Amino acid sequence: MGQPIRIAIAGHGNLGRGVEAAVAKNADMQLTGIYSRRPAAQVQASQTGTPVYSMDDLPGHTDRIDVLILCGGSKEDLPRQGPELAALFNTVDSFDTHARIPEYFAAVDAPAKANRKTALISAGWDPGMFSLNRVLGEALLPDGASYTFWGKGLSQGHSDAIRRVPGVAAGVQYTVPVQDAVDQVRSGSRPTLSVRQKHTRECFVVLEPDADPQAVKNTIVTMPHYFDQYDTTVTFITDEELQRDHGAMPHGGVVIRSGNTGNGNVQTIEYGLALSSNPEFTSSVLVAYARAVHRLHQAGQFGAKTVFDIAPGLLSPKSPEQLRAEDL
Repeated sequence: MGQPIRIAIAGHGNLGRGVEAAVAKNADMQLTGIYSRRPAAQVQASQTGTPVYSMDDLPGHTDRIDVLILCGGSKEDLPRQGPELAALFNTVDSFDTHARIPEYFAAVDAPAKANRKTALISAGWDPGMFSLNRVLGEALLPDGASYTFWGKGLSQGHSDAIRRVPGVAAGVQYTVPVQDAVDQVRSGSRPTLSVRQKHTRECFVVLEPDADPQAVKNTIVTMPHYFDQYDTTVTFITDEELQRDHGAMPHGGVVIRSGNTGNGNVQTIEYGLALSSNPEFTSSVLVAYARAVHRLHQAGQFGAKTVFDIAPGLLSPKSPEQLRAEDL
């Protein structure tokens, strides 16, 4: 094995901590630093000896980092950080605002190409692993239909939305697939399903003192873009129950493609994930793709990339010879 791939982390929330854990499980990598907007004294690295720096130090550390993994949020952090940092480093990020991926790709591609850097955007499980499996399903079964079900899992964006409702002290929201809809899809019948027919939403809410439960519930279930198109249940619990029963961040789901081949034979492809920690799994995906980005950069492939551009063998620490002998 040659020199380890030097990985650095930009941002140290749930995703950044997950990247720390993932790098520790990859023998061909080493973590060279954590870069945060918070004061270094407030950032607790999981491994003793991992240096912590200010984000402002990044421009002076270009010779210390092979791949920088961006762990900021898609709403405000990555649209700014992605293009800026792709001009300085090879990067990997998990930008997940699906509708804005084309414009984000273009914004990252230009500075990466201009500075001979390689930048992978929108890695993770959706977008990411689920995206790959949607494309594979469509290519293998062109006469067919694709379906994506998310959950059961804790949605961080929807949980944040309910916490902003007046009268809510704390809360979480779970996205839950409707089992009857999943069964219909698995049968190969290719049903036409509305948003309401595919998923339900379950909210667990801690009320502020003197809050009106009915008013809070009504505000949640009628919230545009989040809950109004779904069958939504709201359960009021204590803060103790929230901490005890809803502290983890599970998620997952399935991508299913059903189609016909030949003389009408029904074929079904299914890819599923059951995750006890959404951010830790997403981090593991980012770290595997960091290996691929490093290899692509060494091969002179610059600019923005997506998971569709990466050969699976580039994700693995195994050599092509090992892969052919052990996994093919």
